[in-house]
Formats: sequence, C-alpha cells, structure tokens
Amino acid sequence: MDAMAFLDKGTRPKKQPIYVLAGDEDFLKRRCQHALISGLLGDADPSLALSVYPGDKADLSTIRGELETLPFLCDLRLVIVEQADPFVTKHRSGLEKYLEKPSGCGILILDVKSWPGTTKLAKAVPDPATLVCKAPAGFKLAGWCIEWCQAQYERKLLKNAAELLVELVGAQMGLLDSELAKLAVFVGKKSSIDAADVDALVGRSRSANVFKIMDAVGDGKPAQALGILSELFEEGEAPLGIVGALGSQLRKLAMAGRLYRLGASVDQAMDQAGVASWPQARASARLQMKHLGQSRLDKLYDWLVDIDQGMKGGNPLPEKVQLERLIVRLARERG
Repeated sequence: MDAMAFLDKGTRPKKQPIYVLAGDEDFLKRRCQHALISGLLGDADPSLALSVYPGDKADLSTIRGELETLPFLCDLRLVIVEQADPFVTKHRSGLEKYLEKPSGCGILILDVKSWPGTTKLAKAVPDPATLVCKAPAGFKLAGWCIEWCQAQYERKLLKNAAELLVELVGAQMGLLDSELAKLAVFVGKKSSIDAADVDALVGRSRSANVFKIMDAVGDGKPAQALGILSELFEEGEAPLGIVGALGSQLRKLAMAGRLYRLGASVDQAMDQAGVASWPQARASARLQMKHLGQSRLDKLYDWLVDIDQGMKGGNPLPEKVQLERLIVRLARERG
C-alpha cells in the first residue's frame, strides 16, 4: 500500500502481526510510524507498550520475547526494529515461522529499505500492512508541497513557488517540509508564499549553487563551473550530495533530450520530463540542452550511473576528482 494513501485515509489502522515500512523516504516513514503508534495504542502510554531496537543488533529471540510479553495497562505491545534490513536478512526464515503463529498481543514494525515482493516473507504480509514509503514522482512533488503547505502551515503556496522550491531543494520530502516551515515564518502575516519568497529564503542553499553550476554548463564555461564546485567543497559539502542535486537536473535533461529526439517539441519534452515551468527554469534548461547537444544528452544516464558506482567504490580516483571530471565533460564545448 502506498504510504501517502495510508496517511491520507486518516483511519485507525487495523491490528496486523507485522507492519512493514519499506523504501527510502524517511519523512514518510516517520509519519507512518507516528500514525501506527497513535492509531494502534490509542490513549495508552507508549512508554509502557513500545520498544525500539536497532536492526544491526536485534536478535529474533529477544524480539519474539517482547512481542509475547503481555502489555501493562493497555491492549497491545508494539516492537519497532529500525533499519531492519540486516535483521530481516539474518532472521528471514524465523520471521516466516513467526507469521504462521504470531503473538496475540504484539505487533512488529519493520523499517526497511528493501522489501522484494517476490519473497515468501513479503507474500505473507498483507498488502495493507506493507507501507511503501517513496517520494511522489518528480512532477507530482510541487502539487504535494502546495497541499502540504496549506494543510500543515495554513499558507497558500503558489504554483511557481512550489516548482522553484522543488528545483532548489530536490526530492527529499523532509527537507521540503523543513523549508516550508521556515517559509511560513518568513512571510509573516502574508497568506501566500510566492516565488520571490522562495528565492529570497531558500535560494542560498547548496542546490541553488548547483543550479549555478548548471547555468555555467549551459554557458559553456567549465572554469566558472569548477570554481563554484570548489566553493561547495570548501564549505564542506560532500561530493555524493552534490551529485544527487546535479543528478536530478541531469536526468530531466536526459529525458527531455530523448523525447525531443523522438519528435516532441522542446517545450513538450520539458513538460513530460518534469522541468519546472517557471520562465527562468525553462530558459536555463533550453541553454543546457543546446550546449550539451543530442550526443551528450543521450549519454547522461550512463554518466550518472558511472559516477554513482564510482563513488561507491568502483573508481579508484578521489570522489572530488570524479565529480570535477563530470563537470568538465558537461561544460566543455562540443567536439
């Protein structure tokens, strides 16, 4: 079940032997975990009915003991195993056996990154109890920001402001929520948040400097792009984090380039690729696509895979050097 659909329902969760929070979006996991705790325990004191264990140290016999222990002054006992991938890998067969005859008073919540649906264990967990915690597709994030800002912070986030915010911050929902909270305070008594507000408050972030790198790429200025990159390094930014911010824009350019090659107009291609529609974003993307040319646009996915694998140990060069080489590839003149 999609985590956002689960949260939107707002109904009290049913008792299940195991709940699984699967995926890499920690913001959704935190909200789902909170919804499960409050929904399942009701008015009971969590300190009397809730236990939390780290996945790399948890032992199945201990967890089963907790699940079988009758709770004090409440009907249920919740046991959470955080970062539970190693726990699941080590005790998969034991968990399968547990599900055949689960505790009558305990509920186990597993927080995992990976949860392949083809495994026997995954098939044994009912679909409503498997909450997939992944951020919405890129083209839906601006809409989510608008809805979330209104519901949580009682401010109207204008569409162009939402698009700019996603471009600057990226696809991490927790960071987007944090910036929305700051924006709600920043605008004071104003009932709405516009693009100028986002630019003024959020535009000083790492992602904004990454945009400056991409602008230098579009202008064909490798020295300028490397200079901005050097400033980010000096500020203590991790190369892998910068690659993540760069990758978001490069994937959009790659998709737009592919759609354009298949016959779409540039605007149609950018629409389908999720490039923000505010004028500055479109103008910058046009320049970047023109500078890169079709040959390099077709290679962007491969380059992103290469640097991702390289930074995870597949390349002996230092991470900074790998990133600098990518920037030069992007910014130098064609030919």
